[in-house]
Amino acid sequence: MLEVIIMLADDPTPKENDVVAGPLGFALWIFMILAVVVLGFSLVKQLRKAQAAKDAGLYGDEPVESSETTGTTDTTDPAGRTDTER
Repeated sequence: MLEVIIMLADDPTPKENDVVAGPLGFALWIFMILAVVVLGFSLVKQLRKAQAAKDAGLYGDEPVESSETTGTTDTTDPAGRTDTER
C-alpha cells in the first residue's frame, strides 16, 4: 500500500506539448458554436413573431396599417430622410 502512495506522490508534471484537448475537445467546441447559431436563429424568429403580433394589435396596441393596405409607399432611407431632403 505504501508503494502505491509513493508512486502517486511522484506524479511528474506533464510537458506543455503533452497537454491537448484532443478530438473530444474539438467536437465540443464545434457543438457549442452550432448551438449558439441555432439559438440566434430561434431568437430572431421569436422576435419577428412578437413584432407581427404587436403590429396586429394583440397586445392591446392599435393595429399598425402596412403600406400594402393603405396604398402608400415609404420613401425614407435608413437615415430617416425623405426624397425631398436628399
